[in-house]
Amino acid sequence: MSATNDECVTKFYNRELSWLQFNERVLQEARDTANPLMQRLRFLGIFSNNQDEFIKVRVANIIRMDKSRKKGKKLTGGFTPSELLTRINLKVWQLQEFFMDTYNKVLGELARERVRILTEIRLSPEQEEFCRDYFASVVSQRIVPLIIRKSVKIPFLPDGQIYLAVRMETGKSTQPYRYSVIRIPVSEACPRFVVLPKGADGSTDVIFLDDIIRLCLNDIFFMFGYEQITAYTFKIIRDAELSIDDDMSKSFVEKMETGITKRHYGLPIRLVYDKDMPADLLNTIASKLGLRLKQTLNPGGRYHMMSDLMDFPRIRPDLESRKPKPMRHPAIVPFTSILKIMRQQDILLNFPYHTFEHVIDFLREVAIDPRVESICITLYRTAEHSKVINALVNAAKNGKKVTVLMELKARFDEEKNIRDSETLQAENIRVVHSPEDLKVHSKLILVERREGSNPRKGYVYVGTGNFNETTARLYSDFGLLTCDAEIVEDAVKVFDIIDNPYRQHNFRKLLVSPFHMRNEITGMIEREIHNVKKGRPAYIHAKFNSLTDEKMILLLHRAAHAGVHVRLIVRGACSLRPPAGGNIEIISIVDALLEHARFMIFCNGGDEKVYISSADIMTRNLDRRIEVAAPILQPEPRQTLREVFDIEWSDNTKARMLTPSDKRMYVRRDTDGQEPVRSQTALYTYYNEKKLLE
Repeated sequence: MSATNDECVTKFYNRELSWLQFNERVLQEARDTANPLMQRLRFLGIFSNNQDEFIKVRVANIIRMDKSRKKGKKLTGGFTPSELLTRINLKVWQLQEFFMDTYNKVLGELARERVRILTEIRLSPEQEEFCRDYFASVVSQRIVPLIIRKSVKIPFLPDGQIYLAVRMETGKSTQPYRYSVIRIPVSEACPRFVVLPKGADGSTDVIFLDDIIRLCLNDIFFMFGYEQITAYTFKIIRDAELSIDDDMSKSFVEKMETGITKRHYGLPIRLVYDKDMPADLLNTIASKLGLRLKQTLNPGGRYHMMSDLMDFPRIRPDLESRKPKPMRHPAIVPFTSILKIMRQQDILLNFPYHTFEHVIDFLREVAIDPRVESICITLYRTAEHSKVINALVNAAKNGKKVTVLMELKARFDEEKNIRDSETLQAENIRVVHSPEDLKVHSKLILVERREGSNPRKGYVYVGTGNFNETTARLYSDFGLLTCDAEIVEDAVKVFDIIDNPYRQHNFRKLLVSPFHMRNEITGMIEREIHNVKKGRPAYIHAKFNSLTDEKMILLLHRAAHAGVHVRLIVRGACSLRPPAGGNIEIISIVDALLEHARFMIFCNGGDEKVYISSADIMTRNLDRRIEVAAPILQPEPRQTLREVFDIEWSDNTKARMLTPSDKRMYVRRDTDGQEPVRSQTALYTYYNEKKLLE
């Protein structure tokens, strides 16, 4: 089933434009005065980080399409690559204007709270002296100015950095200007934001590292004769495509390392610069980078790489958001065997409402249990100092057979995952990598234990999010702990597939892509269509990060047209254009926690089928990745998941409703005088009450 040209317009939104709408909702949270001020500043950082990644991945891909034989191909929404680039560039420019306006509003509100971000020209004498001392002791030795000359090629400038373009006016008619480029040396030892001595009025003052360097330009270029010196910030965004060569003499790890190195030298696709930069300086920088087209040059504000706002100093706790402490799952009693609890019941965890330490404790227990013989796990993204990896190393030291599927193709984590692979292999842990044409995105643990007459009793964890204790405090996800025999049997087959990716398997409980997840989900939607035609109740309630697969979208349209009631919570890109007045309702929730969980509820004639999943409804997840969805079989966790969906669906504070309109795709929900519901707050209350009832 593929979309016609008319359907591309009437039933679909373009994926890229829909994603930009999502990032606009992030920006709206930075503007929302109900959010604490410091959280609003961090939302600005999240927006900026998202925007940069979007350009270096998605926009770069469309640029390649526009230059290839696919330039006339119609994309989702009915656009050619060239038409889509025009629409994207316009939206990116609009969002940048919206960003700067929001940033200035937040700065104004911070100033009223006596928190000021100062420039080099607004410092008190004491603060200026502090900055000059800081430059001399911390910054100066980290600076390497690059002098730009017409006849000399500029050294390579990596992306992900901030630069100052320096212009020195000589007053000479033969050579009126000298130019230089300085990389701003942001690091843990030299942070982007420096807290200054308090002002005379007791205010808390902060300065960008950029402006400390601007203040001290004379100290850097003292050897040059000039009449005036000025500096303007810019950043480069490069194509992040990872190319893996077909050299058969290299291992896959070697190919990945080569590809990562090449990506560092990707072609520049954007130059974002201070709009006050003089034309002669801009033209010099752009020409040295080989950027000549107007659409590759983006004027912006005084500062760039504003993703650093996510790490703004926590200087005023009263202006920060206060997240409740993650709670224990009521079934997991401290200092009690989790395996024993699993033999009695399935456990559904919802992070960060429940603590991720339960997963760590599960791994620590099996690492030292003398009856545990083997542990298999898939790793996609892990924390910087990972407790998960430490537990696996401990298991290997205790004589367990440990197998780790380390996905090397996790975008922007490739280098870390190669390092972690080497760490694990040094501890005699078997590390397996996915084949080049298949990415393993499932979140799966399989533990095998000797118990009585059963030589291989299995215990399984299936999750929607990564085995990463850091992001588990920031992302909303689900994890299922179970020892259901059929799920265990299916998990064994999944790990066999990873070892033998082209071997066929039949699964009894788990939905596994790219083998049969698409067909199984299709079958469940078709069953809802069949049931509604027979006069039975029929609905589909689901939550995803993204919904972009055309075949699934057309099938959901068909289900809604038949009378199936479809309610979807889709945080990010959603290509499904809901029919006006139809049976499809879609909301997006953007709040302090990143809504990352994926789950599906099918009416199934009144006997609900419920799944949690690592997969979004995207073509890549269904057809080109190993993903796992697990059924929630026991009544109590199934009821929990149903109640979680109902709470999130009732959100009228942070939820936006997707409309059929191109002009205003998302609108705030009308509360109609109802009590305000903020689902993330309500879920803390919900789980706390469940805990008290135990």
